[in-house]
Amino acid sequence: MDEKVFLAIDLGASSGRAVLGRLGDGKLAINEVHRFPNIPVEARGVLYWDALSLWREICESLRIACHEAGGALAGVGVDTWGVDFGLLDAKGRLISNPVHYRDKRNNGVMERVIETVGREKIFSRTGIQFLPFNTLYQLMAMKMQGWPELGRAETLLMMPNLFSYFLCGSMASEFSIASTTQFYDPIKKGWAYDLLKEMGLPIQILTEIVEPGSVLGYLENRTIGIPAGVNIPVIAPASHDTGSAVAAVPADAGQQGCDWAYISSGTWSLMGIEVPRPILTEAALKHNFTNEGGAQGTFRFLKNITGLWPVQECRRIWALEDRAESGYDKLQSLAREAEQLARFIDPDHPTFLLPENMVDAIGNFCSKTGQKPPKTRGEYVRCILESLALKYAKVKREIEETAGNNIRLVNVVGGGSQDDLLNQLSADAMGVPVIAGPAEATAIGNILVQAIGSGVIPNLAAARMISRQSLSQKVYEPTKQVEWERAMTDFDEIESRGKALTDFGF
Repeated sequence: MDEKVFLAIDLGASSGRAVLGRLGDGKLAINEVHRFPNIPVEARGVLYWDALSLWREICESLRIACHEAGGALAGVGVDTWGVDFGLLDAKGRLISNPVHYRDKRNNGVMERVIETVGREKIFSRTGIQFLPFNTLYQLMAMKMQGWPELGRAETLLMMPNLFSYFLCGSMASEFSIASTTQFYDPIKKGWAYDLLKEMGLPIQILTEIVEPGSVLGYLENRTIGIPAGVNIPVIAPASHDTGSAVAAVPADAGQQGCDWAYISSGTWSLMGIEVPRPILTEAALKHNFTNEGGAQGTFRFLKNITGLWPVQECRRIWALEDRAESGYDKLQSLAREAEQLARFIDPDHPTFLLPENMVDAIGNFCSKTGQKPPKTRGEYVRCILESLALKYAKVKREIEETAGNNIRLVNVVGGGSQDDLLNQLSADAMGVPVIAGPAEATAIGNILVQAIGSGVIPNLAAARMISRQSLSQKVYEPTKQVEWERAMTDFDEIESRGKALTDFGF
């Protein structure tokens, strides 16, 4: 086939990037053409997205990409993380900077909603994991706290859909990102209007839901600053970044949805399986799983796990003390030398969501759960990575119990797939091979879903074949099973102690 060039705009936790994908002869070649910071901004006690700064960088990305591709872009698509949104007024203007999901306005809101509406009812209607920053609770926080922006809003757009609107003027909600809100009904395949009405939240601000691969419109060139006459489609990928990342998992068609799991590894780790329909059982609710939309009508049955965030925050603290000793390669080397399976944390304990000092938080958690706190930087990193690997093993066990799958291998994609130590620890803890790569899975999946929507490739199986044939992967085989089985028993105990501490306000 003739070469087609697509542009993926991927906004991650600390940076955004623009990635060009050249697709031809069954192979995909990618190159990053622009990278820029994505740093939330705090003002008067509120943590915001810096939306207009990001918009400027997206425009710059398009100018660079059009130059490199000679104006021949077959499409552009935007993905971000889930749950966050922007509000528009009656004239389609952004009312204020969107608020970041880590903002403290959400504190305690989820618990009050569950008490009023009921955990079982919310899960049966949405199938979504209970997280305090889900869009449902962000909107409820605005209502409870009297934010005037909610009353002025005519339209709600999730963040990737907001930037797509800026690009082409189309107000639409893409399926995968809509499903992260906890007010999308996966059975009726539409917004859970009755749930929102019961909570007194506005329903008229919601827009039409479209499938991944939908053409939303065409670039408004004067706004972007590229030459007139260049007609570039704006295509909705799986605009939730994990949806795009999973679309790029290099599983073969014989394995699809059967014996493999995935981990999209980065600041967050999202671990799950791909299923044709949501799993809304009592066991799924008990284990706090989520059913999020994927490419071509699939669902991602998964759990959100705190990923490399504790390592990133420890590095930030240590860099203030000694930048030379806080590089990731150096910390990896120190962690390899540190004592093995000596102490654990629960990565998902609330104390690690947004602590003032992550190093202190880890030390305090270890002390309060009857463990010796780490002393060296290597011990801190080893503790985090081993705990994360054990968390993966626990979630694997829960998936198998809940969905009835026998997971025989785990595909790790995203930035964390480049962490050799974590990958080996994960294989050891889970007792199955880990296949690592591609690292750029989100951008790759974004591009491949655009190509499906454009008719360049036929389906998800073909997209995964291209991913498998175009990009290298590395296999990690499990070792030391007896030691890790003992460690899992200890980890379960530490997790229980941590939960008990939460019940007493820690």
